[in-house]
Amino acid sequence: MIEYNRDIALRVLNDTAQTVEPELNKMYVKDGSIADTLYEAQSYALLAGGKRIRPALVLETCKMLGGDIQAALPFACAIEMVHTYSLIHDDLPCMDDDDLRRGKPTVHKVYGDAMAILAGDGMLTDAFSLCAMNSSVSGDCAAAAVAVLSGAAGSYGMVKGQVMDLYGEEHELSEAQLVELHMGKTGAMICASVQLGCLAAGITPEDERTKKLTLFAQKIGLVFQIIDDMLDVIANEAELGKKTGSDADKNKTTFMKFFSPEQARLYSEQLTKEAIDELCGMDNCERLVSLAMFLCDRKF
Repeated sequence: MIEYNRDIALRVLNDTAQTVEPELNKMYVKDGSIADTLYEAQSYALLAGGKRIRPALVLETCKMLGGDIQAALPFACAIEMVHTYSLIHDDLPCMDDDDLRRGKPTVHKVYGDAMAILAGDGMLTDAFSLCAMNSSVSGDCAAAAVAVLSGAAGSYGMVKGQVMDLYGEEHELSEAQLVELHMGKTGAMICASVQLGCLAAGITPEDERTKKLTLFAQKIGLVFQIIDDMLDVIANEAELGKKTGSDADKNKTTFMKFFSPEQARLYSEQLTKEAIDELCGMDNCERLVSLAMFLCDRKF
């Protein structure tokens, strides 16, 4: 594995949190109305922590390509909102039925199932508005961003992946089906992150750099899920901030059906190298490279 500076990756995530979280904190403010519980639930989920990987990819891609961080910031917040909505709904009793997320009780455990559903519904919808109203980019760019985000989050992206995930609780999936599942459930939003960063920097989807960054994102998205499956087996609950062993409890097909932990780590390293190769020749890619390698090396 190529040597990397873990401190750079941690700095990327810390810089992202410092940039994005004040904006997320402004999203849902109680106003003394009947809807205050909704806003409280949404803020509870949005500000519960997390690594902020997707907004980091938006911001770092934009910066690498010479773009203005203010143009990328609404897109970064929007993708974190969609990601958070997906976690709220994923944790529901009718889905994965999880009681713990990021070391805290899940939204439905604190606010009830109905409010959790509404919190997610509102957050998803608000994310598209945030993209569409980005005044730091052109109208065409804002429209393209809405299309990218909706495509990644919708019926042929993340939602499709979730449907396949539920199907996999009652049916055995092949390795190819499992890859397809996670290219939707996890990978689509990670690809959208770099694509939004490109758009914020004024780089079109047809540009060769966008294509290479999308391939980069596809590979690190798969790595992210392989490591996630591995950690569900070998990590402890305190490290992950959520229940471990839940995949086995639900009889889910995971990458651990096809790999031992050591094989999973080696395959993830190979995919990460292939991802980094896609950035070959691009200037100022050190922070994205370090982030990719951190995702492969992560323990939480």
